Amino acid sequence: MVYFDSAATSWPKPPEVWQAMQHFIQEIGASPGRAGHKRTVMANKIVDETRQHLAELFNVDKRERIIFTLNATDSLNLAIKGLLKPGEHVVTSSMEHNSVTRPLYTLRAYGVEVTKINCDQQGNIDVEEIERAIRPNTRAIVMTHASNVTGTIMPVEEVGKIAAKYNLYFILDAAQTAGLLDIDVKRFNISMLTFPGHKSLMGPQGTGGIYIREGVPLLTLREGGTGSGSETPTQPEMMPEKYESGTLNAVGIAGLGAGVKYIRKVGLAKIREHEMSLTKKFLEMAKEIGGLHIYGHPNVDNRVPVVSFRIDGYKAGQVGDRLDKEYDIACRAGLHCAPDAHHTLGSFDEKLVRFSFSYFNKPDEVDYAINALRKIASQIPAQTLPAR
Repeated sequence: MVYFDSAATSWPKPPEVWQAMQHFIQEIGASPGRAGHKRTVMANKIVDETRQHLAELFNVDKRERIIFTLNATDSLNLAIKGLLKPGEHVVTSSMEHNSVTRPLYTLRAYGVEVTKINCDQQGNIDVEEIERAIRPNTRAIVMTHASNVTGTIMPVEEVGKIAAKYNLYFILDAAQTAGLLDIDVKRFNISMLTFPGHKSLMGPQGTGGIYIREGVPLLTLREGGTGSGSETPTQPEMMPEKYESGTLNAVGIAGLGAGVKYIRKVGLAKIREHEMSLTKKFLEMAKEIGGLHIYGHPNVDNRVPVVSFRIDGYKAGQVGDRLDKEYDIACRAGLHCAPDAHHTLGSFDEKLVRFSFSYFNKPDEVDYAINALRKIASQIPAQTLPAR
């Protein structure tokens, strides 16, 4: 099997990931922070170590500013709904995932004003338009670090400077970049960084997190058991307990910690170099296939390893189905939970097929996929042929 769907969930995982999860289940098994016996202490140590590794990866000074969540969507809901109030204004882009657009759409009904900056057909955004959109009641800028459809990398350092200039909160969705690109919350002036554990951080599903900068006035979306401060009827103010109600997914966090350690051992530069070499190879070879159209930035330096395309005469679902059933290639066909991005690209009606490469893919898998696409492109489906 050829797996080109790591933008949804990375696979395979490093052996260290499932070994860490197996070790936790077999040898520890207890809830972190819920008692004083040695197994809970061991569980808490694993959670704290993972928190520390993530803090170091993102240049966060205090590990307690890293909050564990269910996934990046959960983190974005906390960041967006916990910050914005009726009458306030937020700026975003037209390349966002539904994890950003749907919470914002919900808040509109409560009086939050939203300005969506239109990107071009490569997914690029004009930072000057962001600055021009700022109003007296603007509270925040929220945007993706890189599109999950085109792979286009956004100019987040420049956006962070605009946020600092106007004293705005900057929420960055790092779903496609955490574990792949160098993310420095200080250099980028990030107020809140949201990330999944199951993509380029190489952890399991059901893990994710958010960095919350000191001084961000963020409301809680959940209240409940925290293991500390139990005597009070209100949620404790201490971090990370303030935003971590209920028992953590400690098994998943153990796996996430192993994934982050693996990434740091290999190095972000080496991982990106390999993944982008595969992307470049695919882009160059795909140009030779008649009827195949690539979306996104032509320069791989401006991309993450995500490539979306269409083939003349086919619906995206038809191509994805054939790749799966005839060639055993796993990919993603459709709207990719990002309808705004497809409206921007003009691909909303026809939809697109997406390949996303990982550190564990190989060049010969790209060759195999190109040959499959070449055959598919040469065989127009009967239902698209003109009637006689």
